[in-house]
Amino acid sequence: MNKMVYVLSKRICAVLVAVVVAGCTAAPIGVGINDPIEDQNRDTHAANLSIDRALVRPASNGYGSFVPSPVRTGVSNFASNLNLPGQVLNNLLQFRIENAGHNTFRFLMNTTFGFGGLLDVATEAGLENRRTDFGETLHVWGAPEGAYLELPLVGPSTERHAAGRVVDILMNPLNFAVDGPLRSAGTGASVAARFGDRYRYSDLVDSVLYESEDGYAQARLLYLQNRRFKLSGGAQPDYIDPYEDVYGNE
Repeated sequence: MNKMVYVLSKRICAVLVAVVVAGCTAAPIGVGINDPIEDQNRDTHAANLSIDRALVRPASNGYGSFVPSPVRTGVSNFASNLNLPGQVLNNLLQFRIENAGHNTFRFLMNTTFGFGGLLDVATEAGLENRRTDFGETLHVWGAPEGAYLELPLVGPSTERHAAGRVVDILMNPLNFAVDGPLRSAGTGASVAARFGDRYRYSDLVDSVLYESEDGYAQARLLYLQNRRFKLSGGAQPDYIDPYEDVYGNE
């Protein structure tokens, strides 16, 4: 595990250096499979699979079976709403001002009229969630996709996306604007929402992880295809990535 952390830290630093070198021209969409540390990634995948089998899948099945669907939806809405300020900041860093305004109005509407985000009244009003993250910001700034990574507990990623995940956690404005019970409630809602997503997509995730001939290769392919589709703005064929919702790419 320590070796994996060292490798991840080294590669994330390389991505950030690449941003400085590249300037602000969007990076090309990745192609093919770039997996130079496949052996280590497969070890991490095996560990993630063990955790899913022993903890995540049973907990998500229990959550989905005993918590009513409207409550699960409200928890998921609340967690998603808390992510919006960070997404607005990423919109601004990407120079996508219209998206920043859109997500700002969405946050204000759901927070004000949706009881703190428990109800998604904004989507009904035509303000759908235009999701983004700092990994996409790095793409816009010109950072290359980098190698494929399987992150402990998180799942499929790339060097660029892994660096973005770290920055998203550090720069979310709500991490500094709220404290005490509200922050704890936000953390709890985020964890519960992940269990809810794992339950919702259980059949799809199980088919990839447990029924594929090579679950690692299948998960890697699905993740890369879906991530590249998102970054291309829909210019590439659409693919479903079970990890996109399950592991928190809000």
